[in-house]
Amino acid sequence: MNKTKIVSVANHKGGVGKTTTVASVGVGLARKGFKVLLVDLDAQANLTSSLLEEEPAMTLYDTLIEGHELSIVHVMDNVDIIPSSLDLSSAELELSSKMDREYILLELLEEVKRDYDYIIIDCPPSLGLLTINALVASTDLYIPMTAEVLPTRGMNTLIKSIEMVKKRANKELKLSGIIFTRWHGRNLNKALENQLRKQFGNIIFETKIRENISVAEAPLSSTDIYTYNPKCNGAKDYGSLVEEIIKRG
Repeated sequence: MNKTKIVSVANHKGGVGKTTTVASVGVGLARKGFKVLLVDLDAQANLTSSLLEEEPAMTLYDTLIEGHELSIVHVMDNVDIIPSSLDLSSAELELSSKMDREYILLELLEEVKRDYDYIIIDCPPSLGLLTINALVASTDLYIPMTAEVLPTRGMNTLIKSIEMVKKRANKELKLSGIIFTRWHGRNLNKALENQLRKQFGNIIFETKIRENISVAEAPLSSTDIYTYNPKCNGAKDYGSLVEEIIKRG
């Protein structure tokens, strides 16, 4: 890869497998030889705790608010993370008075992006200033979602935010992937998939992430799905998704 792909993984609805998708896609790409930086932009810090056994000394909050050097922690071969902490929950308020506040993350990632093939950002489950920072910094957006009525209705709100960011701050941003997670294959799932495919076409990945207990258990062991249970449906599905992402380029 010549150009670093910076991918925001975002959905303002929680419980759609956003953090699991960031971790599983990131580690999956690393296993294929790509250098990956994960960015935990969520104050819940679930991505951080799912991959690091020890609490990091410095987090993204220290960089954004205190002005410290960017904290990058090595996770495994080809995978680094910029960790988060609960302190980040107050960052939106503290950043609101700063000049060019929507561009802070973009400027930070400019310093390190040459070292990576992919930078994948785990956005908070909201459309606030931190998510806007992620979208401004990104080349691509992936939306994980469950094929249920309420999450699909919320898509239009997210699409409006993307269009606003494209118009005002980042013309390069494109919605390049919708990922169905917690898939059951029921008739309702399939009907909603067909409905969304009419609107978004090939933006929707063919791979669906099936509901799987190992996907929920792996973060509790501070490990990835491929190490935790390589034969489970979750590992197989995320492996297929990674192949599809690589094929799309």
